[in-house]
Amino acid sequence: MTITERPVSERPFDAVLCDLDNVIRFYDSSALAALERLAGLHEGTTAKLAFSPELDRPLLLGRISREQWAESIAERLREDFAEARSWELAEAMTRSPFTADGTVVSVLRGARAAGLSLVLVTNAALDLDEDLAAMGLTDLADHVVSSAREGVAKPDPEIYAIAAARAGAAPERCLFVDDRLENVEAAVAFGMTGVHYRGPDDLRAALAFLS
Repeated sequence: MTITERPVSERPFDAVLCDLDNVIRFYDSSALAALERLAGLHEGTTAKLAFSPELDRPLLLGRISREQWAESIAERLREDFAEARSWELAEAMTRSPFTADGTVVSVLRGARAAGLSLVLVTNAALDLDEDLAAMGLTDLADHVVSSAREGVAKPDPEIYAIAAARAGAAPERCLFVDDRLENVEAAVAFGMTGVHYRGPDDLRAALAFLS
């Protein structure tokens, strides 16, 4: 865990601003990996293309749907690899099954029950609400700040300002949790306390003051 140091007080934060993917939500890419092996591609090839800025950015800013994203991935697979399974691979990539980490959800619910404002701050597609409903998490947070809805994505400072405002807390009273170091560093530069998330113990340690 990487956490910035601040003066110790009884309750150092009024809000937790938490990332979704790779903190709360985790994807099962086994079906995609199997398809890549069948196609003679290295595992991770599809994801590397899908998350390249030119394909991923329009999705995260709400300019295209998940279906349009899949189409762009399939097109790139055909262009770069002459891949006959391009659409099958793209569908497996964009529709990979996912689950929520029950331990993390429990810790976050506990923080909210203790009186902290909880805001999800995520670079996500337009159908995020459907995904949260599928995981039974529509009631997890007080607010959800989604890049696709706001038209701005982490690590842009604007999304941190939006999240703090929704939380009703000054930046210096916000704990920001994310698995991507660049996003954490941007939050710290904005005045927040940042936790570079690698596992549930990182979150527990940051919220130990609630015990």
